[in-house]
Amino acid sequence: MQKIRKGDTVVVLAGKDKGRSGEVIQMMPKDNKALVRGVNMVKRHQRQTASAEAGIINKEAPIHLSNLAVADPKDGKATRIGIKVLEDGTKVRVAKRSGEEING
Repeated sequence: MQKIRKGDTVVVLAGKDKGRSGEVIQMMPKDNKALVRGVNMVKRHQRQTASAEAGIINKEAPIHLSNLAVADPKDGKATRIGIKVLEDGTKVRVAKRSGEEING
């Protein structure tokens, strides 16, 4: 079971965007990286296509999972994740900070 998933709100622990938070857009499990909306922005030159204009665009760059922590549903601060098995055998992710379940 993955501790960080697409759609989670995460907090950046290290790097130029330390302390900022955003939603995970895409996971890259083979590279241990994730794309987070509005975090680790880089400028890239883009060639003109039929749908897009040419020029310099801002886009998110992948950030390593070790530099991310899931935001606690209660207060929005960084928390570690535990896994709890319910009576019916299903697994749920639990915030270690508050003990609340993390939906998704």
